[in-house]
Amino acid sequence: MSKNITPYKNSDLGKKEQVAKMFDTISGNYDNLNRVISFGIDIKWRKKVLAIVAKSNPETILDIATGTGDLAILMTQTNAKKIIGLDISAGMLEVGVKKIADKKLSNTIEMVLGDSENMPFEDNYFDAITVAFGVRNFETLEKGLKEILRVLKPNGVFVILETSVPDKTPYKQGYNFYSKNILPIIGKLFSKDDVAYGYLSESAAAFPYGEALNNILRKIGFIDVIALPQTFGVATIYSASKN
Repeated sequence: MSKNITPYKNSDLGKKEQVAKMFDTISGNYDNLNRVISFGIDIKWRKKVLAIVAKSNPETILDIATGTGDLAILMTQTNAKKIIGLDISAGMLEVGVKKIADKKLSNTIEMVLGDSENMPFEDNYFDAITVAFGVRNFETLEKGLKEILRVLKPNGVFVILETSVPDKTPYKQGYNFYSKNILPIIGKLFSKDDVAYGYLSESAAAFPYGEALNNILRKIGFIDVIALPQTFGVATIYSASKN
């Protein structure tokens, strides 16, 4: 199980409230900063998520921790009839709603303010569910995953894209140096929130990945669990389903 890493060390707020506050603060620069931090490779990873989801020909898709809606927008290429982007940060959703309107996708994508651990959806509702760089922000990982299992239809597809830590030399050493030393500096240059990208780096390092996360998914009740490491292991795509 992952350690409970929070953005603001001395805050009385719970993790959910801290995460919402942090993302509200950095929402204006988030998209551009993501491209800089990942050298643009995150776009390639998201397209791989799209390819996995598209195979199931979903009619309804939920994108959890949708942020400004990048993955939800990409999911329109599946020709799904309805896509919902859920996020706890009103600031991120505000940016996303404008992006979606500019692309004339408001009839397909609905942005919803809500908690991934207590979602306002019926059981067995979605054909596909995605989470990109969001599961490590869950206050209680297993509770969030149980909630995802609840709203996913039987035989539906669940895909996670999340950071992970390379196991092999020299990628492991290079990743550790970059995440601990370079990433927080870039974050401070671009962001009004000094702690935000330090938190993102720290939470990524502490989060279970690979077979550890596979085992948690199986414990919750997911089936057909597969982990697909990306770019020397700096990120991993997880695919799972439901009986």
